Order: sequence, then C-alpha cells, then structure tokens
Amino acid sequence: MTQSATEFYLESFNRGIRPDPLLTVSEWADQYRILSSVDSGEPGPWRTDRTPYLKEIMDCLSPSSPIERTVLMKAAQTGGSNAGLNWMGYVVHQAPGPMLMVQPTVEVAKRFSKQRVTPLVDVCPALKGLVKDPRSRDSGNTVLSKEFPGGVVMMTGANSAVGLRSMPVRFLFLDEVDGYPADADDEGDPVALAIQRTVTFANRKILMVSTPTIKNFSRIEAAYLESDQRRYWVPCPKCHKEQTLDWAQISWPKEPKEQRDLAFYICVHCGYEIQDHQKSVMLENGRWIAEAEGDGKTAGFHLNALYSPHGWKNSWGAIAVEHGQVYKDPPRLKVWTNTKLGQSWEEDAERISGDALLDRREDWGELLPAGIAALTCGVDVQDDRLELEVVGWGTDEESWSVDYRVLWGDPSSPALWKDLDDFLIRRWPHAREVPDLAIRAVAVDTGGHHTLKAYAFCRARQGRRVWAIKGRGGMGVPIWPRRPSKNNKGRVPLFIVGVDGLKESTYARLRIVEPGPGYMHFPMDRDAEYFQQLTAESIVTRYHKGRPIREWKKEHNARNEALDNRVYASAALQGLVAMGLRLNREAKRISEAPMKTDTPEADTPKLIRPKARRRVIPSSWI
Repeated sequence: MTQSATEFYLESFNRGIRPDPLLTVSEWADQYRILSSVDSGEPGPWRTDRTPYLKEIMDCLSPSSPIERTVLMKAAQTGGSNAGLNWMGYVVHQAPGPMLMVQPTVEVAKRFSKQRVTPLVDVCPALKGLVKDPRSRDSGNTVLSKEFPGGVVMMTGANSAVGLRSMPVRFLFLDEVDGYPADADDEGDPVALAIQRTVTFANRKILMVSTPTIKNFSRIEAAYLESDQRRYWVPCPKCHKEQTLDWAQISWPKEPKEQRDLAFYICVHCGYEIQDHQKSVMLENGRWIAEAEGDGKTAGFHLNALYSPHGWKNSWGAIAVEHGQVYKDPPRLKVWTNTKLGQSWEEDAERISGDALLDRREDWGELLPAGIAALTCGVDVQDDRLELEVVGWGTDEESWSVDYRVLWGDPSSPALWKDLDDFLIRRWPHAREVPDLAIRAVAVDTGGHHTLKAYAFCRARQGRRVWAIKGRGGMGVPIWPRRPSKNNKGRVPLFIVGVDGLKESTYARLRIVEPGPGYMHFPMDRDAEYFQQLTAESIVTRYHKGRPIREWKKEHNARNEALDNRVYASAALQGLVAMGLRLNREAKRISEAPMKTDTPEADTPKLIRPKARRRVIPSSWI
C-alpha cells in the first residue's frame, strides 16, 4: 500500500525525536553493511574483524561515545573512507540527522557519490528503503544530496564556499583534508567554514580523515597533534610483547640477492622474523594506546600501511618493493612516505645555488644519450620571444636537457609560430640503433598577452599532442588534470597544470647528486644564466586568516623562464603518462637495442646540437 504524505512526515518526525540507539557504528556495520563489487575488492558482508583497527575509530563516532572530533591520519588504502561510509549508513538507519560529507573538490564529491555512496545505498537492504529511488519525481535523491526520513546527507567540495555554508549539520565528514584548497572562494579556510556548520548542535560529531602531505602545512597532522595521539599496538606472535608497526623494523633477504618481495618484520623485543601472513592474528589482538593527554574531546589515530590486512595490496613485501623503486628519487619518495607510512614529508629548506650546478654539466656529444626513451618540450610565451626546452626522459624519470632555444619575434605574427612549428617537427638521432626520436608531447603556456595565438597554434596540432596549458599554483592542484577544460575563448582543450608540485619535484631532483632515478643531466653549453633562472624561485610562507600558505616566489627582477620551461616539459611527460605511456617499459625496450658505435665513449654519446640562435640579453635585464 502506498504511504501517504501525512504518514511519511509523521514517520520522519517520530524518527527525528527518537532517542539515539545504543548500537555502535561498528556493530551496525557488522549487522547491516554490504560491500559491493564496485567499490571493494572483497565484496559481501562487512567484517570489522578484517580491519580490527577501525573498530575503535568507528565507535568514537557512535552517540554513546563522549568523543566530539575523531581524527585519522593514515596511509592510503587502509579503510578510512569505509569507516566514514559505515558512519553515514549508521546515521541514515539509526540516528537520523543532517550530515555533510566534504571532498577536496566538487568534482571529486560527485565521483565519490557515484562510486562509493550510491553502491552503499543500493546493496544495503537496510538503507535502500530509506533513501528514495533517484528515478522517482522529486525523490530527494540526487548526486550531491540523499534525503531520508529525519535527515539528509549532503556532499560538496572544499572549493565551494556555497556548499560549505548551505545549512546547519550535526554530522560532518571531512575526507582527505590535506587536499583541500587554502581558501574556499575567498571566504576562508574550508575546514573552519564546514565546522562552523556544526556549532548549533551540542551532540555534534566530526570525522577528519586524510593522508598527510607536507610537514607544518598538513591539516591532518596539525589536528592529530591536538588529539590524544593514539597508535595501534600489536603483540608479537612469538614473545607476545606489544609494539607498534614501524618501517625501521622491516627487513628482507639480502643474499644471494636482494629480495624485497619477501620482506618480513623483526620483533623489537625478541628479534623474531614475523611473516606477513601472521599479521591477521596480531591485528585481532591489537589495541589503541593514547600517547598524549589531548583535550578530552578529540581522539586521534595514526595508521600506516604496514597494518593493512594480509591479502591486500599493501603487503610488507609490496611496500618494500615500492620503497626500493623510489628511495633515491625525492619526489616519489615523498609520495611513498605520505601514502605508505602515513607521515608528513619534511622538505630540505636549503636553497639551491645555480652556480654550483655548473659543475654538473657533461659533454655527452653528438647523439642523444643512450638512456633517453622519450622527448617532451615546454614552451614559454613572452611578449617578444618564445623560449623552449626539449627534455629527454629515461628510466624512473632520469632526465637530460637536450636543447634550449630562444626564438625572437612578435608572438602576434604568424612567422614566429612558424619558426616554432619547424623546430618541433625535427627529429634527434639516438646513440642506439633505434629510429631518430621526435618530440612526443609539447606543453605551451597560454598565459600572458598572446593567449588566443597560443590557443590557435595548439588547436591545429592536437593530433601531434601539442597541448595548451595554464599553470595554477596552490596545494592540492593535480600535476595533470583528469580531463581538459574547454571553458575558454579559444574553445581549445586547456589543461590546468599544478605548477607547485612540478616545481617541488624539479627542486628535489636538482639535489640528487648521483645519476639514476630522477637525476637531471645538463650539457656543457648551459651557461650560468640558465642555472640562475632554473633556481630563481624559492618557497615562502605567508599567513591568510591565520593559516600558513606555501607560495613560490622569485627575487625581484629575476628571470625564471628556464624553470617554467622545465616545469612545462615535465607536465607534458605527465600528460603522456596519463595517456598510457609506460616510461620504464619504453626505456627498457630501447636499452635492448645495440649501440651505434663500439668506441669506449659509447656509454656517453655526444649530442649533435644544431646551432641555436644566440641569446641576446637586453640591457634592461642586466
């Protein structure tokens, strides 16, 4: 029988005034949560005993807990988002009220709703009857809003001030807070704006979850340090003494060769070599222990990937193998530290000297060095010239500055763009017996005073992967977007590039002193001015409404075109990777080709460098 409107609203009213149940969030999840094949590698009924460390975290979100704010600083793929989803299901089914779920951007919020929230509602019988069918007229079930008797779950992005101040909420789930922008539409810190929505509820609950990023700028780390700082202690299978799982205790066989995939954990008490499959019993008998007093209302939890259940991708062997691939390359080691150890990354604050890099120059001669597998180019548009750099990339993004050009002329004239096109279609002979290499992708900066000309140039060459880009600073901006924007006057696919991340990567790699992963090679014809431009910027900290913000700044009157071009060439590489380029596989394929010469200098071939137009520096720059 169809429920009347009066009956529906009476039921909603009664549910709203009903006292909160004594059931905890973890108990609810074990009874009612069903994992779908869409958002889980282990579909079926939820089992808290699979991830026992999540029990106390979820139960802090229960009405029976005095905890007001729960903070989870975690490694990636350890179950933090699922804890939040269990809490959402609990609210809808057991403790109805207004709830707000915040993702870094509105786009991410929509994706999270479709890939995580909708499957949760669809496969859980307890929820499916409460959230109406989205196909019904005026159902109250949209991508960013799920109404149910007695409440509503709203989803928004931290970049939308409107979404953050839409209405008061009792329950607030802040996911991946370190990916939030520093400011939401110039209205302030998005975390502060969202928390302000909860102040009218004495029984509010707030969950903050994130992988940390950079030390002293990490929101989740700051919140964790304000908490009681709980860590998960587990017993050794042999001596039964408790300990936390830390990277320093991971080891692996070194003889007859290094076998990181067989990594094991060494007990800090008895030295017993614990195998990954023994982790399940350890987790089952683990417990959270607070290491600080805290404020009594905030429970903080730190969780690294070493705790991931046996059978998940984060086995000790897999984590060790990944560490072996990145530990020499700071940008990738930073990601590993954030996503595997759940720790913030402390950057080297020492400024890089451009003059010191002069000693890094090499004479590699007439051919492309043997390690190069792909070429990309970055183009910077100035009022009287185009500047560009061609960069060669090899295994683990080891790079070579193949060519640097200044094309003088008026960017409003077709002649200058013709010069650029003629340059971009040329090919470079390689030291190995492979076809001459062409530039595989070009990133052209479209900012400045000649945007439409740059758009037109790129639009006609999309098939050659000549991409129009625009740099955007700030934390949380992806290095390469999932898809380009066409919201521009040229109606050209425009890629918004996260330049801050690329600058951090470049500067970190400039500090690498031995050839190998991430190392940057430079030829003998790079002069002191080039290196001064490459190192012209540094990170400074400013405060906006009380929150520290990192910014890249250059000294007054300093030139930074070389840095910009390296950033753009690096962005072009990331665009290729997004399209499916597997750089290491390509480098391996090329490395199997024989060298073109048997001379002793074959491993350091000489590059044939076409005569570049002379860099004439206007006196006004000096």
